[in-house]
Amino acid sequence: MSSERRAPEARDWLLLLLCSPSGAGKTTLKNRLLERFGDLRFSVSHTTRPRRAHEQDGREYHFVGRDAFERMAREGAFVEWAEVHGNLYGTSVAEVEAAHDGRHRGIVFDVDYQGARQILARRPDAVSVFVLPPSFAELERRLRGRADEPEASVRRRLGNARRELEHYAFFDYVLVNDGLQESTEALCGIVLAERQRRERRAPDAERVLAEARRAAPGGARPDADPASGPGGAPPKPVPERPRLG
Repeated sequence: MSSERRAPEARDWLLLLLCSPSGAGKTTLKNRLLERFGDLRFSVSHTTRPRRAHEQDGREYHFVGRDAFERMAREGAFVEWAEVHGNLYGTSVAEVEAAHDGRHRGIVFDVDYQGARQILARRPDAVSVFVLPPSFAELERRLRGRADEPEASVRRRLGNARRELEHYAFFDYVLVNDGLQESTEALCGIVLAERQRRERRAPDAERVLAEARRAAPGGARPDADPASGPGGAPPKPVPERPRLG
């Protein structure tokens, strides 16, 4: 087998949306996911919120002024954008395009429910995960434990969290983050399972099926299925199973 990295095919491409109330542990889970899957790229969002002491421009976020952000929005530079906690956040078209570099098999978005809705409206094949805290009391404890978070900001984030939790049913998966290791394994399991979906793996199944038919005596499939075409030709593709909304 060649040691060269195979360019990902369109059917392999995974758009993963991670959403949660602030303080639910989404960022930590995202970082662990990216450590496990080197073929996933994180989409670095633009934001107008102030940079925290431990953050680096271009790594956690692209930090820009409000005027610059609004100009980018007017110019159509964002796939999605929304105002959250009094600040603007957005995913640029350039970030998504950069992930199609022949080395990655997907992109991970860190978005709020507004951004998730905008992306899914354009890409209904995206996979969405809502990360829940084990309890609202634990969420408040985590937010108040942030040394650089003023009281007014904590109250605003808690108020927003109540509204954000109302949108959990919009997502494909709901992950309760009540243990870092268990939640990491659950999130990685979602990626692995999504990569084995029937619509993604159907070309592989059809390839193996074609090989089996060629290997049969006379080149025809034994015990031919009535649904097959003339002479044991492959049947028409099975329509995709609709996904629950």
